[in-house]
Amino acid sequence: MENVDKLIDKLARDGTAVKPAHHPVVLSLEWITVAVFYIAVALMISGIRSDLMAKLQETWFAAEIASLVAIFIATSLSAAVLSFPDLHQMRRVVLAPAIMFAVFAIVMYFAWNADTPPSPPPIHSVECTLSITMLAILPAAWILYVMRKFASTHLYLAGSVALLSAFSIGALWLRLYEQTDSIKHVIEWHYLPMIAFGIIGLWLGKVMLKW
Repeated sequence: MENVDKLIDKLARDGTAVKPAHHPVVLSLEWITVAVFYIAVALMISGIRSDLMAKLQETWFAAEIASLVAIFIATSLSAAVLSFPDLHQMRRVVLAPAIMFAVFAIVMYFAWNADTPPSPPPIHSVECTLSITMLAILPAAWILYVMRKFASTHLYLAGSVALLSAFSIGALWLRLYEQTDSIKHVIEWHYLPMIAFGIIGLWLGKVMLKW
């Protein structure tokens, strides 16, 4: 018994204080803040579309940007919650991205109907998807790196939501930069590739968040 007491005492003395994990809301706010600066720097380098202020006066363009921002916020918060094994008792928040994506789909449907006659598409196509992907790589790597410090028990979903969050950063940047009004082009080459990115995230979550 004496040896056990000594062992317990030694472990107590050798133990180091564990820093409490941030609340998911605080964690997501950190990601959002960094992303705002990241997009700002990207726009400083690339420039913004010359008619941006005028476009923001248009109902469906403004709604598109607002819903895209909402997707980013929802996926950031959902990823933060998914980082915790017990979802921090915020299980409903995990479903927030699905709601935002549904709203986004409705907005894009009305924007597509309002684009009559259809605006001419730009001469490029897949370059947009590649540009978004390149810009999304850094935030995706960072978010997954931070999530590895926690103990997620929802690896597939966490990885998928993390990549969707990063992809929405790139999509938002390109929409504010690219000089195009073709909704068909935007849907095909800006937003539909999100599906592939989300599927890749399922695999990355399994690989990178395993513990």
